[in-house]
Amino acid sequence: MQIGLFYGSSTCYTEMVAEKIQARLGKDLVTLHNLKDTPVQRMADYPVLLLGISTWDFGEIQEDWLASWDAIDTVDLSGKVVALFGLGDQQGYGEWFLDAMGLLHDKLLAKGCQLVGYWPNEGYEFEASKALVDEGRYFVGLALDETNQYALTEARLDAWLPQVLDEATALL
Repeated sequence: MQIGLFYGSSTCYTEMVAEKIQARLGKDLVTLHNLKDTPVQRMADYPVLLLGISTWDFGEIQEDWLASWDAIDTVDLSGKVVALFGLGDQQGYGEWFLDAMGLLHDKLLAKGCQLVGYWPNEGYEFEASKALVDEGRYFVGLALDETNQYALTEARLDAWLPQVLDEATALL
């Protein structure tokens, strides 16, 4: 299994999480791609994708993802196994917590991707999110808050990555 990990990062937090994921899973398995330097068409090269996106201000999509947003529509991603991880600030922007991850999820679902890695919303405090499914019980991917819950990131990654690998393997 080859995994392409694509991310956009304005303040380096999403990039740091991407690097932690690669360090845990290994460079032989995971290849990093910063959307600032890599066209989204490269996503077609991988059977499994990990996509990292942050939400800015009032539910806005991170700038590198925004610059690539329409180009995603031109890439054949049907059947790809995809897991998302999102970064946001649940206290400062609690009305829009991880909205960008929810928007990306919906876009990929409509393209025929197989989404894995849904994550329970327990342990978070926010007002609203477009990244919730199953009557609000799960996020559409791993929810990270490097501003308010930085100390929980490592344990969340350690729990989420085996889940993603198991779910991806079952679909391949």
